[in-house]
Amino acid sequence: MTTTPSQLPPTPAAADLPAASALPAAPTAAASSATPATSVTPKASRFAVLRDFVRLPAYVQLLLITQLCFNIGFYMVLPYLAGYLGNTLGLAGATVGLILGLRSFSQQGMFVVGGTLADRYGPRPIILTGILIRIAGFLALGFSTRLPGVIAGVVLIGFAAALFSPAVESSIARAAGDVERDTGLPRTQVFAMNSVSSQLGSVLGPLIGSLMLLIDYSIACAVAAGVFACVWLAYFLMFPNIAPLHKGESVLAGWGEVLRNRVFLVFALAYSAYLVGYNQLYLALPSELTRSLGNDKLLGVMMAIGSLMVIVAQVRLTAWARQRLGARRAIVLGFSVMACGFAAVAVASLIAPLPRPWAVLPSLALIVLFTAGQMLASPFAADMVARMANERRLGAYYGLLNSCGGLAVLFGSTAVGALLRKGSHGADVAQPWLATVALVLVSAAVIWTLMARNKLGERPAARACASAPSGTKAQ
Repeated sequence: MTTTPSQLPPTPAAADLPAASALPAAPTAAASSATPATSVTPKASRFAVLRDFVRLPAYVQLLLITQLCFNIGFYMVLPYLAGYLGNTLGLAGATVGLILGLRSFSQQGMFVVGGTLADRYGPRPIILTGILIRIAGFLALGFSTRLPGVIAGVVLIGFAAALFSPAVESSIARAAGDVERDTGLPRTQVFAMNSVSSQLGSVLGPLIGSLMLLIDYSIACAVAAGVFACVWLAYFLMFPNIAPLHKGESVLAGWGEVLRNRVFLVFALAYSAYLVGYNQLYLALPSELTRSLGNDKLLGVMMAIGSLMVIVAQVRLTAWARQRLGARRAIVLGFSVMACGFAAVAVASLIAPLPRPWAVLPSLALIVLFTAGQMLASPFAADMVARMANERRLGAYYGLLNSCGGLAVLFGSTAVGALLRKGSHGADVAQPWLATVALVLVSAAVIWTLMARNKLGERPAARACASAPSGTKAQ
């Protein structure tokens, strides 16, 4: 998926919960954060991931593999969009900003719609429709030279992800829960595999796109459309008709169930701090690189370092954290490590830049610590979504969490952007970084308190879809 940060990159992913009064009997604090006795931790061998992947049902393997393809197609085109609009089409900077904002809003702001539709009609038709819309969006963007066509293309690209992303995410959560029950493979490990697949796509996509740009931007868009056409065919042939758990139920009733869940709403708001922090890698990190090095040419290298960390270490780190920490400690420790990354830049901003090559160290510390924290927190937070939702309305829950994150990024990044100051060092230069540290640490404290009070309980033993092996039903 496009994990804007997301990706819930990937996006990054998120979590949800039914109303506090509707929660099952809460386990003890220790039980809610401890590793279940029946869990199976993958061996720390080079073949552990492949072994676990082979154990998954075929359609779950399809979901994970196509996450790679989703990001390859997306990142072939979108990183170069601003340059194409400004340099090739000659659009004004304000117009470019408007177009990019429309794409983000049409995606993040509409996630809850796609998730609700997936709950009502099942994920298969929503995924297939979303992929077709994205193909149309890429073609419109690549072959339109007038502003209305370009706007239509980027809006279609964004809205397509609002349809298929929550449908895919909720399908992974539901299927991985069945796998955990039937085989003992923890659901967090499946989410970790999903993160690896997404990050690999985000690394390969820009590389392939840069080669296509040697010919023309329209060629990159056409190839991206071709990638999604192949994904559509794979889903059409291989993805089963998963019986919708809420067929025929009122859409408003579904939203009401989620919105009445006050504990989930607090969790969603707190977790959104992670997405605000992730966005600073694109908003504030270029400013820090320019402050310390004179330019932001190393930004791509920094992003690649973060992606490679996920690709190499995500699955093993998740297995270790599940065994040694449990969900509550993993999420809160992850947030704390992210905060340390922002704190490193804040401290460095108070003093004059270090001489080269040491001047890059604060930015490198931010990338390494933020990525490590993300790797700790995100699989367990994604697992908490389904557990807090009692396996109900997963599409709506994941969708609303991502929509909350999108709104938080919109307002949070606006506030952080207003604090950005030019200069070599000083308290005013450190302000946006200190503000982000405070936001992330406050959110960590909120999440710790919620989980310590057992409001984020373990998934009940009797799952709503337990009657359907692998969570599917042939239609």
